Amino acid sequence: MKQIKVRNIKIGSSAPFVLIAGPCVIEDPKDCFDTAVEIQKMTKSLGIPFIFKSSFDKANRSSIKSYRGPGLVKGLKVLKKIKDELRVPILSDIHSPQQAKEAAKVLDVIQIPAFLCRQTDLVVAAAKTGKVINIKKGQFLAPWDVAQIIKKIESAGNNNIFITERGTSFGYNNLVSDFRSLVILRRFGYPIIYDATHSVQLPGGKGTASGGEKHFVSYLSRAAVAVGCDGLFVEVHKNPKKALSDGPNMITPKELKTILVQAIGIDRFLRSFRIKK
Repeated sequence: MKQIKVRNIKIGSSAPFVLIAGPCVIEDPKDCFDTAVEIQKMTKSLGIPFIFKSSFDKANRSSIKSYRGPGLVKGLKVLKKIKDELRVPILSDIHSPQQAKEAAKVLDVIQIPAFLCRQTDLVVAAAKTGKVINIKKGQFLAPWDVAQIIKKIESAGNNNIFITERGTSFGYNNLVSDFRSLVILRRFGYPIIYDATHSVQLPGGKGTASGGEKHFVSYLSRAAVAVGCDGLFVEVHKNPKKALSDGPNMITPKELKTILVQAIGIDRFLRSFRIKK
């Protein structure tokens, strides 16, 4: 498997288990910064490499009235402050090719949203920045379909890629995690991340907003690590019930710590077992 680097963090192959985490969308800049600080302290104490994630714009919301975020300019300013003061790598998503160059000035990882993962112009524009690209596998795709997205990125001369599994459409307003997907995606030779919170989302489940079943996050996280992944993607909020986006599937920092302790225990056991074998 190819090992990639996000600043000083290695992902894939024999590299340590990594965490990508933060609020779904930037709400209050101070709360966003404070959440980053709390997660960073937690991951340092546990010895887990950490990449901070939050969106400056959620362009794929259910309703026209849904909160989208501060936008490109203000949002990147918030993310840059976190990056500079905490010295933590930053991941965020873009929604149009025009955003790629400006976002690349701040972001260490450009994420292709699941709903937009087949948009060729968007994928290629992101790839041409030379930044690490995180492909969120669309809910509507079979895992082997991701091969074509990878080829689009590689066609731009970019081989810094990792893939995030976030569940598959299972009837109306529901997702299911097929953990065979992690095995299949790994065959493409790039690191694999499991998105534990979006995988319990109920898309459009509330009519004008998505629902979620956050009580499954810990179970699915353990299962994904046991099957084999290079890290977890988790959206975290201090008060999910008051979150402006994805509240029903986000977890608190306290819940995150419990999940991480369990996940790294499973990961380290499996690594130890493979070495002994």
